Amino acid sequence: MAATRPGRLPGRHRRLAERQVTYGEIIAIREFRALWMAQGLSLLGDQLSRVALSVLVFQRTDSPLATASVYALTYLPPIIGGPLLAALADRHARRRIMIICDLLRAAMVALMAIPGIPFAALSVLVFCVVLLSAPFSAARAALLPEILEGDRYVVGSALQNMTNQGAQMLGFALGGALIMGMGPYRALALDAATYLASALILVAGVRRRPAPLCGDADSSSMWTMTRGGAKLVFGDLRLRTLVLFAWLCGFYVLPEGIATPYAATLTDDPQRISFIAGLLMGAMPTGTVVGAFLFGRYVSPSRRLRVMGWLAMLTCAPLIVCAVRPPLAVVLVLWFVSGVGGAYQLAANAAFVQCVPAERRALAFGLVHSGLLASQGVGILVGGAAADRFGPENVVALAGAAGLLVAAALAVLWVRSRKEIIEGVRAEATA
Repeated sequence: MAATRPGRLPGRHRRLAERQVTYGEIIAIREFRALWMAQGLSLLGDQLSRVALSVLVFQRTDSPLATASVYALTYLPPIIGGPLLAALADRHARRRIMIICDLLRAAMVALMAIPGIPFAALSVLVFCVVLLSAPFSAARAALLPEILEGDRYVVGSALQNMTNQGAQMLGFALGGALIMGMGPYRALALDAATYLASALILVAGVRRRPAPLCGDADSSSMWTMTRGGAKLVFGDLRLRTLVLFAWLCGFYVLPEGIATPYAATLTDDPQRISFIAGLLMGAMPTGTVVGAFLFGRYVSPSRRLRVMGWLAMLTCAPLIVCAVRPPLAVVLVLWFVSGVGGAYQLAANAAFVQCVPAERRALAFGLVHSGLLASQGVGILVGGAAADRFGPENVVALAGAAGLLVAAALAVLWVRSRKEIIEGVRAEATA
């Protein structure tokens, strides 16, 4: 029998010793259930309100530009004010921040549901509602590791990710039908109710915790805290690499932004374009749900971190095949596989949590989330402009090739800095 080092198990036994958490164990945790249900309910209402706002603005202005402008307001605020407001969730009790944000958003959406509200007031309310999502999301992201430790956090994140994708698809799918039956104003009133329900669930299901920061930190300005958070995140090679892994999505999310013009290249029937575009837009989220389930349930904690770079490359590599203009069935498979590779974000998220001090997590998550939205927005904007000149198939292939090169470079950087993180994750999983 081959000799092994004292005090250490052979590699095969170390992998077997890593206990994997089940989804049932996570759902059994009361505080997680509250966060999970509140987030899902709020997201479902958000998707419904986006459809309702688009219909409402178009009905009142008959202007595609005005409709697109209001829709764009649902992405812009977190990029502008997200990092600054995210610091609130490190400065004050995170549960309280989430409840206050829910109540304020409920009140604002209720105002939007008043028939005859001026267009300018509607735009301001939309901006403020979405702006409040920044401290709410930062507080939720920072609170989750306090409720779920070790591998529980990864599996819980996978479950939330699947729920989020499902809520978005369901919200968009049912939004049109509900608005057709109840009208946009009642739909907005329903969205206000979802925020109230979310606040009540948080009050009942999540226990009180003190503010993460105290003492001198309380007197620091939010701008000072934001600068300190940026220095923390981008001054550490490990964190910087993990942040860039997260922002890689700007490459592989681009195809969804030009799904409609891509669909037009796959059919000669104008009436089928919207149907095909829907299939294309649903392919990646579906792959993400499947990938998150398999990655969270069947891959060991340390193994997730080892294959993270390969999965990141998988998100981009299939898109290169679009350059040969394959038929619809093949494109759907390629985009689905790309979505499966997106499961690497779960491992990157878990590693990020391990490297960031608990009292700075909300701000760190806020910075990453704002950059995430910016990378998606810029990617889709550049992709849409380029598709007019080079064709959507070539643009998707170019995005895949560029993303693959970036992912490969990040994978090399990750190999150099992952050892300590993997050892920490393995210790937690075998404890």
